[in-house]
Amino acid sequence: MSDSFELWDLRVEVIAPEGGPIYCGAKVGDYFELRGEMIHMPPGQGFSIYSLAALLPLLPAKQRDTHPNDWMSTDAEVACPDPNCSTRFRITRIRKRTFSHAETTAVPLEAGTAPESET
Repeated sequence: MSDSFELWDLRVEVIAPEGGPIYCGAKVGDYFELRGEMIHMPPGQGFSIYSLAALLPLLPAKQRDTHPNDWMSTDAEVACPDPNCSTRFRITRIRKRTFSHAETTAVPLEAGTAPESET
Protein backbone atom coordinates (compact mmCIF):
# COMPACT_ATOMS: atom_id res chain seq x y z
CA MET A 1 0.00 0.00 0.00
CA SER A 2 1.37 3.39 -0.96
CA ASP A 3 1.61 6.04 1.73
CA SER A 4 1.28 8.89 -0.78
CA PHE A 5 -1.40 11.56 -0.85
CA GLU A 6 -2.02 14.68 -2.90
CA LEU A 7 -2.66 18.28 -1.94
CA TRP A 8 -3.27 21.30 -4.11
CA ASP A 9 -0.74 24.10 -4.13
CA LEU A 10 -2.65 27.35 -3.66
CA ARG A 11 -2.12 30.93 -4.75
CA VAL A 12 -3.77 33.62 -2.63
CA GLU A 13 -3.91 36.96 -4.43
CA VAL A 14 -5.14 40.36 -3.30
CA ILE A 15 -7.95 41.81 -5.40
CA ALA A 16 -10.00 44.95 -4.80
CA PRO A 17 -12.51 47.11 -6.66
CA GLU A 18 -11.05 50.08 -8.53
CA GLY A 19 -10.64 52.95 -6.08
CA GLY A 20 -11.81 50.91 -3.08
CA PRO A 21 -10.21 51.76 0.26
CA ILE A 22 -7.42 49.44 1.41
CA TYR A 23 -6.50 49.50 5.09
CA CYS A 24 -4.78 46.14 5.56
CA GLY A 25 -1.48 47.19 4.00
CA ALA A 26 -2.06 45.06 0.92
CA LYS A 27 -1.59 46.07 -2.68
CA VAL A 28 -3.69 44.67 -5.52
CA GLY A 29 -1.69 41.84 -7.04
CA ASP A 30 0.18 40.94 -3.84
CA TYR A 31 0.13 37.19 -3.33
CA PHE A 32 1.56 34.21 -1.57
CA GLU A 33 1.62 30.55 -2.50
CA LEU A 34 0.96 27.65 -0.18
CA ARG A 35 2.96 24.54 -1.12
CA GLY A 36 2.17 21.76 1.28
CA GLU A 37 2.42 23.42 4.67
CA MET A 38 4.87 26.12 3.58
CA ILE A 39 3.87 29.70 2.72
CA HIS A 40 6.03 31.30 0.02
CA MET A 41 6.00 35.06 -0.65
CA PRO A 42 7.87 37.04 -3.26
CA PRO A 43 10.98 38.81 -1.89
CA GLY A 44 10.20 42.11 -0.19
CA GLN A 45 6.46 41.48 0.08
CA GLY A 46 4.61 41.22 3.38
CA PHE A 47 1.14 40.09 4.36
CA SER A 48 -1.06 41.30 7.22
CA ILE A 49 -1.31 38.84 10.11
CA TYR A 50 -5.00 39.77 10.46
CA SER A 51 -5.68 38.93 6.81
CA LEU A 52 -3.68 35.73 7.18
CA ALA A 53 -5.70 34.81 10.29
CA ALA A 54 -8.92 35.11 8.26
CA LEU A 55 -7.52 32.85 5.54
CA LEU A 56 -5.75 30.14 7.56
CA PRO A 57 -8.82 28.07 8.53
CA LEU A 58 -9.83 27.74 4.87
CA LEU A 59 -6.49 26.86 3.29
CA PRO A 60 -6.17 23.18 4.39
CA ALA A 61 -9.68 22.51 3.08
CA LYS A 62 -8.92 24.24 -0.24
CA GLN A 63 -5.81 22.05 -0.58
CA ARG A 64 -7.92 18.89 -0.65
CA ASP A 65 -10.18 17.62 -3.41
CA THR A 66 -13.78 18.39 -2.61
CA HIS A 67 -17.11 17.42 -4.16
CA PRO A 68 -17.98 19.69 -7.13
CA ASN A 69 -21.17 20.82 -5.33
CA ASP A 70 -19.35 21.70 -2.11
CA TRP A 71 -19.06 25.46 -1.59
CA MET A 72 -15.35 24.90 -0.91
CA SER A 73 -15.04 23.87 -4.59
CA THR A 74 -16.81 26.94 -5.97
CA ASP A 75 -16.20 29.86 -3.61
CA ALA A 76 -12.77 31.39 -4.08
CA GLU A 77 -12.84 34.84 -2.46
CA VAL A 78 -12.41 35.77 1.19
CA ALA A 79 -13.09 39.28 2.48
CA CYS A 80 -10.50 41.23 4.39
CA PRO A 81 -11.37 40.97 8.09
CA ASP A 82 -11.50 44.78 8.36
CA PRO A 83 -15.12 45.62 7.41
CA ASN A 84 -13.98 49.02 6.11
CA CYS A 85 -11.36 47.55 3.76
CA SER A 86 -12.43 46.66 0.20
CA THR A 87 -9.84 43.96 -0.43
CA ARG A 88 -10.65 40.36 -1.12
CA PHE A 89 -8.28 37.42 -1.26
CA ARG A 90 -8.75 35.08 -4.21
CA ILE A 91 -7.70 31.48 -3.52
CA THR A 92 -6.76 29.53 -6.64
CA ARG A 93 -5.76 25.89 -6.88
CA ILE A 94 -2.67 25.90 -9.08
CA ARG A 95 -1.19 22.37 -9.14
CA LYS A 96 -1.30 19.08 -7.28
CA ARG A 97 1.69 17.94 -5.31
CA THR A 98 2.28 14.40 -4.00
CA PHE A 99 3.43 13.84 -0.42
CA SER A 100 4.48 10.79 1.58
CA HIS A 101 2.77 10.11 4.88
CA ALA A 102 6.06 8.88 6.37
CA GLU A 103 7.79 12.15 5.42
CA THR A 104 5.12 14.36 6.98
CA THR A 105 4.51 12.71 10.35
CA ALA A 106 6.09 10.40 12.91
CA VAL A 107 2.78 8.54 13.34
CA PRO A 108 2.93 5.35 11.26
CA LEU A 109 0.11 4.10 9.09
CA GLU A 110 -1.46 0.98 10.54
CA ALA A 111 -0.67 -2.10 8.45
CA GLY A 112 -3.65 -3.31 6.47
CA THR A 113 -5.68 -0.17 7.08
CA ALA A 114 -7.04 1.21 3.84
CA PRO A 115 -7.98 4.86 3.57
CA GLU A 116 -11.73 5.55 3.89
CA SER A 117 -12.10 6.24 0.18
CA GLU A 118 -10.80 2.74 -0.65
CA THR A 119 -13.07 0.76 1.70
